[in-house]
Amino acid sequence: MIIPGIICVFIFSYAPMYGVLMAFKNYDLFKGFSASPWVGIKQFETFFHAPEFSYVLRNTLCISMLKLLIGFPAPIILALMLNEVRFMAFKRIIQTVTYLPHFLSWVIVSGFVVSMLATDNGSLNMLLQEVHLIQEPINWLSVPSYFWTILISTNVWKDVGFASIVYLAAIAGIDPQLFEAASIDGAGRFRQIFVITIPSILPVIIIFMILAIGNILNAGFDDILLLARNPILRNVSDVIDTYVYRVGVMNSRYSYATAVGLFKSLISVALLTFANRLARRSGNSLW
Repeated sequence: MIIPGIICVFIFSYAPMYGVLMAFKNYDLFKGFSASPWVGIKQFETFFHAPEFSYVLRNTLCISMLKLLIGFPAPIILALMLNEVRFMAFKRIIQTVTYLPHFLSWVIVSGFVVSMLATDNGSLNMLLQEVHLIQEPINWLSVPSYFWTILISTNVWKDVGFASIVYLAAIAGIDPQLFEAASIDGAGRFRQIFVITIPSILPVIIIFMILAIGNILNAGFDDILLLARNPILRNVSDVIDTYVYRVGVMNSRYSYATAVGLFKSLISVALLTFANRLARRSGNSLW
C-alpha cells in the first residue's frame, strides 16, 4: 500500500536532487547539463563575495526570527484563549473568522493589504487622518522602516487561525479529570493553563519548534514578492528565496542560483539536526 507513496516521493523529492550538480558547474543552456564545464565551488565563492550577500542574509535571518518569535507563539496563545471560551456559538464564530484567511491566496491577501495601505482612499490612512494622528497620507509600502512590521503582521493574521488547529486538538486530548483535580485543589483557570494545559501540549510545541528552526532560512517568497514590489524596499525585503528567483529565473544565472539555494538547504539541515539534538534531551524529538 505504501509503494505509490514511495514512488511519488522518489520522483518528486529524490530524483530532482541530481540537478544539485548544477551548483558546481557553469551551466550553459546550449551545451546542456552534461557538457557544461565543472567550476567546483566557484559559484559559492561568488555568492559569499557578492555585494548583496550581507543584506540578503541579514534580511533572511531577521525576518525569519521575527516570524518565529511572533508567529510561533501566536497560534498557541489563540488556542489557549479559545479553549477558555464557554459560549460555543461565539467560539465557532471566532474560529471561522481566524481560519478563513489561511485559505486565501497571497495574491488576494497582498491586494487587500495594498488597498488598505494605499494613499488614495486607503482605510488605514483615512482612519489615522480622522483621529488626527497624521496630516498627510503615508505611502506605507514605500517606507523601508515599515516593511517588516507590515510583513510580519500580515503573516500572523493569515496563518494564526489555521496553525492553532493542532494545538486545539492537543488540548482536547487532555484528561478532564486533571482540570477537575486542580480545581478541587484551588487552582483557577489561569493557573490551570500553566500547570496542566501547557505541560500537556509541550511535546507538540517542541515538535513544531524543531520544524520551525529547521525552516528558519525560509523567510518567505510569495508574501515578500507581492508586498515588496517597490524597488526601494529591496534592501530590507530581498531574502534568499527572492534573490534566487531574481538572479536565477529573471537573469538566467542558473548555476549561481542553484548554489545559493543549496547553501540555504545545507544550513537548514544543520539547524534541524541541531534543534532535534537539543529537543532529544527533553524526550521529544523527530528521530
